[in-house]
Amino acid sequence: MCVITKAQELSVCASSHQGCLLCGGSNPCSLQLSFQDTAEGGVRAEFQTRRVMQGYPGILHGGVSASLLDAAMTNCLFHRGIQAYTGDLHVRYLHPIPCPAQLEIKAWIVSEYASLYQLRSEISRNQQVMVRGEGKFVLCKGV
Repeated sequence: MCVITKAQELSVCASSHQGCLLCGGSNPCSLQLSFQDTAEGGVRAEFQTRRVMQGYPGILHGGVSASLLDAAMTNCLFHRGIQAYTGDLHVRYLHPIPCPAQLEIKAWIVSEYASLYQLRSEISRNQQVMVRGEGKFVLCKGV
């Protein structure tokens, strides 16, 4: 019987994502996000925004926020040995995120059915939720 450890599952998933702009280890432009498991079964990462990421002066670009949420949900699946594509992403901007700012990014699985996963994620600053996201992910086949 072949037993695959959690670390091996994560390694296989993460290795397919090495070129990622947000968490890829082989991309020289990567933000180098590193997600850890949480006691609640999700993942979390800390992230420091930079002025080059702003849209309006002093405010994090909304597309960067959406990308951070998507990366968190993708990595939440990776931590369970699941490779899946984003099929649907909804973002709710609650408060502008300053640039620069220290952020916490979290994601967790809400439901799963066959090859479809529904996840939620949020970006917080000083324990205040700034942006919230929900996504549906479809299992990668043949990747």
